[in-house]
Amino acid sequence: MKKLSARIVFHKLHLWLGLVSGIVVFIVAITGAIYAFHEEIDGLFRPSLSVEATGRPFLSPDDLKQKVSQYIFKTPADSNNVIQGVTYGTYAQAAEVACSLGKNRCTLYANPYSGAVIHQEGFRDGFFHTVLAGHRSLWLPRPIGKAIVGWSIVIFVLITLSGIVIWFPVKQTKKAFKSGLKIKWNAPFSRVNYDLHKVLGFYTAIFALLIALTGLVWSFNWFSEGYYSLITGGKEFKKWELAQSDSTQTTRLNDPSALLWEQMNKEYPIGQKGTFRFDYPEKPTDAYTVCYNPSSATYYQREFRFFDRNTLQEVKGGGTYGIKQSEASWGDKLYRMTYDIHVGSILGLPGRILVFLVSLVVASLPITGYIIWWRKRRKKH
Repeated sequence: MKKLSARIVFHKLHLWLGLVSGIVVFIVAITGAIYAFHEEIDGLFRPSLSVEATGRPFLSPDDLKQKVSQYIFKTPADSNNVIQGVTYGTYAQAAEVACSLGKNRCTLYANPYSGAVIHQEGFRDGFFHTVLAGHRSLWLPRPIGKAIVGWSIVIFVLITLSGIVIWFPVKQTKKAFKSGLKIKWNAPFSRVNYDLHKVLGFYTAIFALLIALTGLVWSFNWFSEGYYSLITGGKEFKKWELAQSDSTQTTRLNDPSALLWEQMNKEYPIGQKGTFRFDYPEKPTDAYTVCYNPSSATYYQREFRFFDRNTLQEVKGGGTYGIKQSEASWGDKLYRMTYDIHVGSILGLPGRILVFLVSLVVASLPITGYIIWWRKRRKKH
């Protein structure tokens, strides 16, 4: 009897939490599925962002900055515009020049050999930015939407756990277990719908939990810090912060950015693989920021480094993300994998396909669950 009572509690929990969070879970899941292959889709519609590899060295960040200046400093009113930095891809990719046009941010895609601007794109432009905004905050003001999404995902975790519990049959026979693992396609609609909810939900439960829990890292600071502490054996998570230059120093170097670029070319295989980012200091106290990622498919191997704008001495910054790969613990590396686990790229293309399919299933669960509830309710009336 106690077992039956507990089962009823889990059923009620599963039902009412599902009705409360269903719409949000559907939006987050379907936008996540759409966003899964945004880079490939963008590449199909923007083939012009590829360039011919000439075999010549890339233009330096300073040279590219000078070349693209004509595009963002057209009138005296543009004097407040800022070129923030340059990101280089491989030899056949356009360089990305990050700019601030007043309050609006944009990216200029430029030929890294000639400096010719190929394409300009606003930070908030494009279909996939709209999709991502829905995924993160339901297209609502960020603080409100982010909180709604976060707590809805917490509820989804509870729903998934209760779903796993009630999936187990009351009579634990071989036939009962087998029934819970197959969809009876030749059955009436109500049974097919029930099987779609129960069977697909069970098969994807573990993956859905992994996606949901890794997503919560961006929803709540307390979750992010707790997760980091757990996997690093109690270490304190240090938030991202820009490194600071020594403002008491004066620049004694002739063209420090050119010297830093020359140094980075010796240390990293820029253009051969991955991406390299070179950010300029915007304030007198800011430092140069560079970031090398040996992979264009994942983010966890990124290495951020900071250099004093006056002396080019390496300085500390970046919080937890400022720890060098060679000095990072296994817990630090696992934490950096959070995004790649969330989107499936940690396993390459198969992982992203898996996340795409799981997201579609998760998006279907509120629909099939609502149909089950509605049909039962109608039957009672």
